[in-house]
Amino acid sequence: MSGFIGKVAIITGSSRGIGKAIALELAKRGAFIVLNGRNSSRLQSALEEVSKIHSKVVSYCCDVSNADQSVELIKTAISNFGKLDILINNVGVSMRGEVADLNPSVFQKVFESNVYGSVNPTIPALKEIRKTQGSIVFISSLAGIRGLPYLSAYSSSKMALRAIAESIRIEEKVNNVHVGLILVGITQIEHNKETISSDGSKKILKKRDAAKVDSTERVAQKVLENIKKQKFITTLTLIGKLNQFLQARFPMLVEKIILKNLTKFKEKSE
Repeated sequence: MSGFIGKVAIITGSSRGIGKAIALELAKRGAFIVLNGRNSSRLQSALEEVSKIHSKVVSYCCDVSNADQSVELIKTAISNFGKLDILINNVGVSMRGEVADLNPSVFQKVFESNVYGSVNPTIPALKEIRKTQGSIVFISSLAGIRGLPYLSAYSSSKMALRAIAESIRIEEKVNNVHVGLILVGITQIEHNKETISSDGSKKILKKRDAAKVDSTERVAQKVLENIKKQKFITTLTLIGKLNQFLQARFPMLVEKIILKNLTKFKEKSE
């Protein structure tokens, strides 16, 4: 617990899901928390929940795909707590559909959230995290290991996150800034969780079988372990680790497996 006592952490997209689970876990370990989200009522609910664990918690409602609003988010941490130790880039959105059927706006929406939504807070946060020799963590996905059918915009956005994380990790080595990348698998989702359809509209994701998914609490624990151990990549689930191994060494075998199971991929995307 002592490793996080008094540390100041911003978690983007923390009004629900993985982000809120990370905030709760950090609060349990004595960290000062800055919550963030776009939905003010949901953010207020998360604030009340985290405040029951730790009094040092504030929230800032904004859209981190907007650069100016991201700057204000970082300022919120400094004005309330005087420093910033941890930035966890958790904001993200998924999509479904074949490339041939996609409205081009789908790529724009996904990249605005998944890429710009991480880059925008990271840039102003860096000068503060350099002072504390802290951590920047990107919540990515197993879908970022390789391009996947019916998830083209999502996979490519998560692959972009890895490249960004690798670049920052090398650049900031001299400043003792830790950069982490978390490859998350299929995880619990809340009721009414949305994804982007091929025409650019939003649709509700189907409920997932609880026996086949990771809990948000376990993901949160792995994120904190990544920070504590100063690791770069943390891959969740045995299947995820197997996928990573096979893609690195036998990419054509992985492609054959995907092609053989293409119908299942399509069914899951509908």
